[in-house]
Amino acid sequence: MDIAEMLDAVIAREGGFVNHPADRGGATQYGITQKTLSKYLERVVTVDEVKALDLDTARDIYELRYYRQPRIDRLPEVLQPFLFDAAVNHGPRRAIKFLQAVCNEAGYGPLVVDGLMGPKTKAQAAACYEELDEWMLVALVEERQLFYLDIVEFDQSQTVFLEGWLARARTFLPEVA
Repeated sequence: MDIAEMLDAVIAREGGFVNHPADRGGATQYGITQKTLSKYLERVVTVDEVKALDLDTARDIYELRYYRQPRIDRLPEVLQPFLFDAAVNHGPRRAIKFLQAVCNEAGYGPLVVDGLMGPKTKAQAAACYEELDEWMLVALVEERQLFYLDIVEFDQSQTVFLEGWLARARTFLPEVA
């Protein structure tokens, strides 16, 4: 799957304009929050500007901030869709922390679980995938699901999203699971 296909998939999952009262991210368009759009445009934006966000700008933000800058594009191709989606949903550092934790748990460490994609994380992720193959995706999905459960345990108002979050994570399970 190339970046264009990953962008299409994320935008389809995120949908159009949403301003759910329980969503801690606030108003979003294609999943892009007011805070994210403000950072991208280097100025404070309004909810109406979020609502008016065009698809090309959303795609640019996602590719730059959630794929290239966190260096997800340098990982084994089979891991990229999951990690890109996790970066969109949780932030790039959390996505890389999922990867680092799984590598450590599988014996491909020790990696500092700091959410930064350095050469050691990249190398260990490749080595881990080489040995575990698709089972690494199973471990990543499990790590993400546990994170969702922690969110809900910490903040019960987020329970409304749990079923959808878990289903979203499970879409990345390979056939072996």
